[in-house]
Amino acid sequence: MWVAEADIDRLRTWRERQATACAGTYKHVFTTLEGKPLGHRYVQRMVKRYVATAGIDQNISPHTLRRSFATDLYRETSKIRLVQKVLGHSDLSTTMIYTHIFDEEVESALKSFCQATAVVV
Repeated sequence: MWVAEADIDRLRTWRERQATACAGTYKHVFTTLEGKPLGHRYVQRMVKRYVATAGIDQNISPHTLRRSFATDLYRETSKIRLVQKVLGHSDLSTTMIYTHIFDEEVESALKSFCQATAVVV
């Protein structure tokens, strides 16, 4: 897998901060300040806290962020197998939901374009 050099630098900076915050005792890359691995409930609360801080009045969860990432990846690449691999889906049909989202957007954009140019579809 390819990783941008800037992202590697960010991870190095994080590991340095983590070593200081956790007194050098950590096994995982992403941890609590005590050096413990992040549990799913911890991540859910963290996302909710950031959503509230940002003043977003929607129900956003880690899964929402995962789906948003997957949808954007599919929009940019149109490669469903890539999205499947990144998400770790064993069954392609699980990943195919993103093609339906994309198809609906294409259909909506096409209808808007046709209405604007007075073309009947």
